[in-house]
Amino acid sequence: MRLSLHRAMLSYGGGLLLHTASSGPVAGLDTLYLALQDADGIAATGEVRINIAYLNGLAAEYVVTEALALLPGLDLTPAPETLLAAPPPLLSRASAPLRMLVDLALHDLAAKRAGQPLAAFLAKSEAGPVTYATNQTLFISDDATFQRQAQAYVGRGFRDLKVRIGAADFTEDLARIGSLRTRFGAGVKIAVDANAAWSLADAPARLEALAPFDLAYVEQPVAPMGFDVLARLAEASPVPIMLDESVRGEDDAMRLATGGHRLMVHLKLVKLGGLAPALRAARALAGAGVPCMIGQMNEGGLATAAALHLCAATQPRFAELYGADGLSNDPAPGLVYADGLVSAPARPGLGLSFARERTETLWEN
Repeated sequence: MRLSLHRAMLSYGGGLLLHTASSGPVAGLDTLYLALQDADGIAATGEVRINIAYLNGLAAEYVVTEALALLPGLDLTPAPETLLAAPPPLLSRASAPLRMLVDLALHDLAAKRAGQPLAAFLAKSEAGPVTYATNQTLFISDDATFQRQAQAYVGRGFRDLKVRIGAADFTEDLARIGSLRTRFGAGVKIAVDANAAWSLADAPARLEALAPFDLAYVEQPVAPMGFDVLARLAEASPVPIMLDESVRGEDDAMRLATGGHRLMVHLKLVKLGGLAPALRAARALAGAGVPCMIGQMNEGGLATAAALHLCAATQPRFAELYGADGLSNDPAPGLVYADGLVSAPARPGLGLSFARERTETLWEN
């Protein structure tokens, strides 16, 4: 098995600036790629974004150093299905971003060997179109930019909008949400994401104030805390509550999959450690009747495609797959965003080709 590790800084065109209450402004996506090639010449690639310390506390250089230390000693010659079902101890002890990087490459390889798009491979079904409805996010910005981006998304057929709030005075957040409802009416689905910016004391009144806007959900209104406290908040809230930052890994997702509450759950591959744990969590949540969103950080094409294939395989109630939309220098392009949908080529594996020459090679064996 040939392995190589690559790095690239991805950026958006069109003046888009990532800015949330938790991240602050983010200029680009610092991204690692793991490229594999087996003895038969089948090539596969995994991807993970690493400048997300605001989410997981791990500096980008820590993850790079970890990858460079781990990969030379990692035996990936067994069948990828075997490695995914029982990861070697060296990999099991790695950080979630590094586990995701290897997991995606192994899934891409396994599905390519099977001659199936990854969605069909995951669902154990016949291949169909790899497409799913996605939201688009309106980041923190000035009012003119906010309105321009909202109109651009709706003009392209995206009628599911998520508004980032929590960085300004709450009255300003209300005004922006109200402007969207006034401008686009009931034909647009609106959700908000506070990124844990509210206090628990402020949350009930703010949730009441948001109720007239007919929101799909409020994501992570308060900081992570005991699930019993969050469940009581959701029980009293006139707006559904979705947890994101509170779901730090598979154990948290499985705890919520016991049901008996009104919380919804946002699953991200980079927090759970890849497709294998996310698939287990999505199935457990569905079995417990707990609504789920499969989403991502802002990420490049391969990581976005992985989340897309998982959505196509599991059919969650919500999907957040906007991450690769508008990237100007993605080494794995090919996702298509139009009419409220994101689509991948129905080719084996993740469906995208990786141009390693557009990246910096950090290591190869």
